[in-house]
Amino acid sequence: MVAASASTSSTPIPDVSAAETPKTQLRVGRLTKAHGLKGALKLELFTDDPARRFVPGAVFTLQVPTGSPWHGKSLTLTELRWYNGHPVGFFEGVPDRSAAETLVKAILWIEQDSAEASPEEDAWYDHQLVGLAVHRDGQKVGTVARVDHFPAQDLLIVTTATGDVMVPFVKAIVPAVDVAAGIVTVTPPAGLFEELPDDDDEADDVTAPEPTDADGTVSESADAAAQVQENAEDDKN
Repeated sequence: MVAASASTSSTPIPDVSAAETPKTQLRVGRLTKAHGLKGALKLELFTDDPARRFVPGAVFTLQVPTGSPWHGKSLTLTELRWYNGHPVGFFEGVPDRSAAETLVKAILWIEQDSAEASPEEDAWYDHQLVGLAVHRDGQKVGTVARVDHFPAQDLLIVTTATGDVMVPFVKAIVPAVDVAAGIVTVTPPAGLFEELPDDDDEADDVTAPEPTDADGTVSESADAAAQVQENAEDDKN
């Protein structure tokens, strides 16, 4: 699911083989590198609720290249641990580091139905967001084309009349999502959906203020300077 700092995606799985592939699965993690000598693997999580997704016995469909020895197989979690703030998983059939290295970069998927048994508050799957109208100040400014997931935050890619705009999916900028109404409300900073005026143009419209005294009146020095200028012009004439 996707929320302010969450990033589970939902989409048909490309190039994944399984006994029975569900209509929709959820991408919940990626195996990034082998850890230690006992078959553990570091995980990049695409979910804000790993305690529910990654429980002992959880079965994941693997997205791996067709040439991988794991192609067409599933992976069962035996334990999830945390080392220095990083999640590390242990899996059945992965007894040592050599076996773990064959799983590096594998994407982990689970069935959508099992994941939605306990819905997460203020979190959405990618397929729920794609196609929603994006409104600012009550006016439509674009449509959600896709959701990009990054470690720091998720981005809504919004298609507008002038091109695609990357909108950080954080509460301050995307305060409301109404899937039923088909609307994503945004409160973007200036310049996100339109070009800012050039600084030179603004500078042309600015007139330097006359120097004033502390009481706000034009200073005597300013009056004197103006008088000198006026006299000089009279002399020329």
